[in-house]
Amino acid sequence: MTTEITLESPVSHSSRALIDGSEAALRAVFSEDECFTFSPEELDNADTDFLVARLDGQPVGCVALVDMGGYGEVKRMFVDPAARGQGIAQALMAALETRARERGLSDIKLESGPPLVAALALYRSLGYAECGPFGGYEAIEASVFMQKSLTA
Repeated sequence: MTTEITLESPVSHSSRALIDGSEAALRAVFSEDECFTFSPEELDNADTDFLVARLDGQPVGCVALVDMGGYGEVKRMFVDPAARGQGIAQALMAALETRARERGLSDIKLESGPPLVAALALYRSLGYAECGPFGGYEAIEASVFMQKSLTA
């Protein structure tokens, strides 16, 4: 099986389907006021790179890099449950970090949550460490904030 990661529009049909999958997964474990998600339209701008992973041509995962001016924020990290365990999430994050470097960003930050055990394990394995809230986020029990320097 061949995995390909490409920069795509977040408002395309396949991207919307992946974003819908991400939203459903988050809503299954977080309340509405604990979800800090971006819609396809909010991701459709020059400050955001939306990456789609395709396995043998089929869209199976996505992640967005939002340039926050000085750092990049990870949004919409998602791999279809049927495609998990094949290194797709790691490949998406590697591509995201490459895009961040190309944009001249020195740090990547993200917000996740305790119920997302596999996601937190992935981020830790990739060198992300817990940090305090950033941007407009508040410190709440449902959030785990992480960051990684790309200059080390």
